[in-house]
Amino acid sequence: MTDRIRKWFFEHVTPASSEVFGWLAVIFIHSATIPTLLAVLTGLSDRMPTVDLVLLTWAGLACLFAQAAVNRNMLQIITISAGFMMQSVLMALIFFK
Repeated sequence: MTDRIRKWFFEHVTPASSEVFGWLAVIFIHSATIPTLLAVLTGLSDRMPTVDLVLLTWAGLACLFAQAAVNRNMLQIITISAGFMMQSVLMALIFFK
């Protein structure tokens, strides 16, 4: 009985957990600069995020995007693209304000 449960767990739960961690990574990386950008946009702060933070965040997202493209994971491709667009719009609103 326990072997069947263990086999089911590793066949069904482990891949799902791996996907969840991938999604959380994308969400957390996108969220790294958004609070600062929103604070600047609303006037609560005048300090932009450092260039290295933005570049490293976007580099990490570009790597995740490349991985999703190789794996043909359309949901992650769309999510990462939407995050890039959202961050670009926020930065454009700040720079052209």
